[in-house]
Amino acid sequence: MFFRPRTKPGNDNSAAVDDLQDVGQRSLIRMIFATTGLTLGVFCVLQFMAGNYLFASFELLATGVLLWGAWRIVKVRNLLPWIYLYLLPTFSFLLYIIVIPNASKTAFVWVYSIPVLSYLLLGRKRGSLLSLPFVIGACLLYLYTYPIQLDAQSLIDLGNAVFCGVMIIIFVHLYETRRATAHQQLQHMARTDALTGVASRGSFQQSLEQSIREAQRSQAKLVLVVLDIDYFKAVNDQYGHDAGDQALRYICNSLSQRLRATDTLGRLGGEEFGLLLRNTDGQGAEPLVESLRAQLCSQPMRYGDEEIALSATFGLAEWPVDGSTAEQLYRCADQRLYRGKELGRNRLVGRGSSQDQQRGE
Repeated sequence: MFFRPRTKPGNDNSAAVDDLQDVGQRSLIRMIFATTGLTLGVFCVLQFMAGNYLFASFELLATGVLLWGAWRIVKVRNLLPWIYLYLLPTFSFLLYIIVIPNASKTAFVWVYSIPVLSYLLLGRKRGSLLSLPFVIGACLLYLYTYPIQLDAQSLIDLGNAVFCGVMIIIFVHLYETRRATAHQQLQHMARTDALTGVASRGSFQQSLEQSIREAQRSQAKLVLVVLDIDYFKAVNDQYGHDAGDQALRYICNSLSQRLRATDTLGRLGGEEFGLLLRNTDGQGAEPLVESLRAQLCSQPMRYGDEEIALSATFGLAEWPVDGSTAEQLYRCADQRLYRGKELGRNRLVGRGSSQDQQRGE
């Protein structure tokens, strides 16, 4: 984290949410690999005892591969191919055990694990696309291998099997839908400051670092602006914290109305905010930032019957002139912000003359 210690950390961090989900998924896949491998190992022993040496050898090989995968999965960068390499052979094997000679009719119950594993590891869309053909194929193979008699008992058995499978698919589909919705809401909370609705500190930092990487590839210009609301503590002390909260939202709304769709506004902590202006240089950004500064100080916020005068001090840094990394850019913008405060606040300090260019009232 390159933000200086004096700023309060954001409420959430979207990177932490994604990392947590990735760690959880890896742990889940590792457990599934290990559990499946150990289960096959048990059946391998039973097959050897039953004299099915060829089938037992295959299960022994599969057991070794799965246990190796459980050990290796923590170091894999892309999980999706590994998931498919597990699911496709596993589901094909579950269909195969339905039709092998002298197979137990109860082996069909393993088919119920197909939608559960598919949704669990692939999500709703991919899970449904993968599981549906295998479930239908399993039903057809079962009916082909064990023809259903048209008597009451046989129809009851068929109904139990079919409706149990349908209910499992419905339940896992509803569960995955709700889980995906909850995760999207959590990501939104992680990326957004709860009070102002602008980007959170962690989300803003990610945007800045990604924008620098993109600018390095395309040689595009990039400007970072750090602003701090002037005398914000006095607003809280005189009018109360509710007025302070409204002032933060008011300033964010005022700034957002003048920014382009490609720009990013984020709250860095307390009364400090960051502006990320893409595809522009310092010379092009300064008139925009100056107009934002002038607008803030010329339009007081109405709070009940009161009008609260607000202003902010801005520090501007341009990539790559003022820094090639996010930390260097932020340090430069931060120094110019403090320079503006020393000069009396309510001004923009950017790159310019020997003392940096100052504008203000």
